Amino acid sequence: MVVKTQEEVEILRENAIIVSKTLAEVAKHIKPGVKTITLDRIAEEFIREEGAVPGFKGYRGFPNTLCISINEEVVHGIPGERVLTNGDIVSIDCGCNKHGYYGDSAYTFCVGDPSPDTLHLLKVTRESLFRAVEVAVMGKRVGDISAAVQEYVESFGYSVVRELVGHGIGRQLHEKPDIPNFGKKGSGPKLADGLVICIEPMINKGTKNVIQEKDGWTVRTADHKPSAHFELTVVVRREKADVLSTFTYIEEVLGTNNI
Repeated sequence: MVVKTQEEVEILRENAIIVSKTLAEVAKHIKPGVKTITLDRIAEEFIREEGAVPGFKGYRGFPNTLCISINEEVVHGIPGERVLTNGDIVSIDCGCNKHGYYGDSAYTFCVGDPSPDTLHLLKVTRESLFRAVEVAVMGKRVGDISAAVQEYVESFGYSVVRELVGHGIGRQLHEKPDIPNFGKKGSGPKLADGLVICIEPMINKGTKNVIQEKDGWTVRTADHKPSAHFELTVVVRREKADVLSTFTYIEEVLGTNNI
């Protein structure tokens, strides 16, 4: 676990804003009939125009700029020729690197008009993230963040993916500590002032169990029911977390279509 200086935090903030704005740019093009590879190309062009490079492309061999995961796909979907259709939900995870540090954020979008049940899953998952951010303060423990997510989503009958977790971030895309979305209050490493972490609930409508597809990347729910994913990068502080990435740009684009 490595705490960051204020100078490092500001570089991380710049990266976090780039990924936030990239997701907003992508949001302008999410509609039925659009290929996922088209969204990927838009994101890569935008990131490079901002003077950064895609953070995921080439990372451990991942082939693209975005992870695009549709409906029952939880995370790490590979962009390609698949076309978005009305009623889909699509998790888009975006990373970048500038000045040797990473940015990372994710948002689950609606394509057209998903069912009310699916919209509710998105709302609960997004809210669980903000509840977790509220407890990301110095002196609390990782388990307090984990429990904030788990207790909230399970109260609605949803389930938390166990195999995939949030993480620290800095010069590496994934740093210690791991930030699970399940756990007990008061457990795990203590949160220190200046620790920068990515909190990212991955919540399933049905079973918590997941399966990795044959492509070696895409993770989907075992029962093929939908999954939602939201992610923010935050700095642990004494009184209140400093949230580096933001959904504001995205939700300005989405307007009344926002969840």
